Parts: sequence; C-alpha cells; structure tokens
Amino acid sequence: MKYDWILFDADETLFHFDAFKGMQLMFARKGVDFSEQDFEHYQSVNKPLWVDYQNGTINAEQLKQIRFQAWAEKLGTTTQELNQVFLAAMAEICAPLAGAKELVSALTGKVRLGIITNGFTELQQVRLERTGFAEHFELVTISEQVGVAKPDSQIFAHAYEKMGKPPKHRVLMVGDNPHSDILGGLNFGVETCWLNVTEQPKVEGIEPHYTVNSLHQLQQILFA
Repeated sequence: MKYDWILFDADETLFHFDAFKGMQLMFARKGVDFSEQDFEHYQSVNKPLWVDYQNGTINAEQLKQIRFQAWAEKLGTTTQELNQVFLAAMAEICAPLAGAKELVSALTGKVRLGIITNGFTELQQVRLERTGFAEHFELVTISEQVGVAKPDSQIFAHAYEKMGKPPKHRVLMVGDNPHSDILGGLNFGVETCWLNVTEQPKVEGIEPHYTVNSLHQLQQILFA
C-alpha cells in the first residue's frame, strides 16, 4: 500500500446526504408537507451559508441558527429545536455511498483510516455507529469541534497532530468537494483524490493527484 493513512470526507464521500428526504421527514413530523419548492428556497439560504462557513466568515453555530430562522418563526419554535429534529432525521435515513462499505473493509488492517468533515458532531457520530463504520476509523476530526472548517489548513494540522505526523506524501485525502477537500489537502501538502461521481468540470487551478467517478474505481487504484 502506497499510503500509511487515508482520510475521507463524510458527506457524499462515505455517506449519501439526501437533505431533501431528511427535511421531508422532519417536517412531516411537524405536520408540514415540505415541497421541492420549499427545498429550493431553503437551499438558496443554506448553500451560501456553507460557503461562508468554509471561508471562516461564520461559525457552525451561526450556520445552524440562520438556515432555519424563517421556518422557526413560521412554526413558532426555535432554530435549535429544528436543527435537532433535522439531524435526527438525517441520521435515521443515512446510507453509505455505493462502494463505501467494501472499500473501508478492504482497507482495514492495511492502512490507517480517518475522517475530516465539515459536518456536525451530532450527525457524524450517530451515522458512524449505525453504519458499523465507527470501529474502522481511528481518527474523526469534525470542524464543529475544532472551530475551523476545510479548506482551512488548521483543521488538517489538527488531524495531522493526532495522526502522529506521518510523512505527508504517505497521506491521501479523499473527498467530493474540489475546494474544501482537494484544495484544502493540496495546500496542506498531502496527496488528494477527487471523488467526482457527477462528472463535474475540472476546477481551474485545482489539480488532484487522482480523479475517480466511484469508490470502486478508487479501490482498484489503491490495490493495483
């Protein structure tokens, strides 16, 4: 094996993140029929917030507050309560991405495995337990706990310290987001693999060491 450590992003790298399905479930429990139009409107608020979060202009708590503000007012509840219900719904419907279980099982015992995610602590821990992944990953670094998000080098440095500072060329970062995962990894000096399932166009100035369209393809490369 070329690597001592393989680090994975969580959402859309190890786990499928179907936010619309999760929100339909959470709002159904509140007696609301949540439509695709409602979801589009929510995403028009939510997506820029994640960019702000990754850029360090807002923190995790602010993101969680602002994204559900309008719905909290509408339903006469708090943003904290809506966040809890949403994360619980997302944990309930969580499913590993195609090939994730096979890849993680194949790598276990041959390389050390870690996760670096910009997601929220509450959701990540439940999903790792429910999918049986928890025992395979000896490192789980969550931006909400560290206080900075990918692509900030500080979150990579935090994980790197916990890993015992292995040679950087023997560390591979795998993720679906070219900015937070790939650029973040490259700037920190580790090797990178872009999981480009939807075949997005290449981002100018970001050159991953590998680009794959599935975790099966990554498995073939790693075991070649």
